[in-house]
Amino acid sequence: MKRLLFTLLMVTSIVACAPAGGDAASATDATVSTTTEAASATAMQTETAAAPAPAAQEKKSMSEYTNKVAELHTTAGDIHIRFFPDVAPNHVKNFIDLAQQGFYDGTKFHRVIPGFMIQGGDPNTKTGEPGTWGIGSNRDKNVKAEFNNISHKRGIVSMARAQNPDSASSQFFIVVADSTFLDKQYSVFGEVTKGMDVADKIVSAPKGAADRPNNPTTITNITIRDAKPEETGPPK
Repeated sequence: MKRLLFTLLMVTSIVACAPAGGDAASATDATVSTTTEAASATAMQTETAAAPAPAAQEKKSMSEYTNKVAELHTTAGDIHIRFFPDVAPNHVKNFIDLAQQGFYDGTKFHRVIPGFMIQGGDPNTKTGEPGTWGIGSNRDKNVKAEFNNISHKRGIVSMARAQNPDSASSQFFIVVADSTFLDKQYSVFGEVTKGMDVADKIVSAPKGAADRPNNPTTITNITIRDAKPEETGPPK
């Protein structure tokens, strides 16, 4: 089993991001502080995640992933995400394939940090112990980094990863406030076109240890549909 690592360093009025050394891990773990603090977490990746996408999906043309929107139906409301296959084709393909398999159905937004982001996509959140949330993945299926020039502004959807730049799998995050310190370190692959009020509701929910919500919002299912004209074009 692989060990993963993700560390964010956030400082008062100055925010920086850098991976820590070693071979331990978590995905987009972070702590907001009024003083200089580093936040990191370590855990062993489990083997309970779903198997890789079927070969038939691997052979689909990229044209089938162009001008698509994902409607995330959650217990807090709907969030619509349009994709950027021109700059992150493999991340878009990975997310859409997983969504169409039902991989994300029943997963929770397990990590919420006001003024920063909400994170989801961990299969462990379906049935696993809360202590394992944030360390699950789509077993044996990683996506190579596709760092690009789209900035992590409010509403951007990006991929969580471990210390290895090519370790993205299934976990993703939505930034609820401009987080440009992440630029070119994490692969942006989409943007919220509707439902940022839902993301704000999710991020402001009461939480306990490890930025884990007391009553996490669940993704009931995801619908992939064609984008409307107003949902296409460059990032807003």
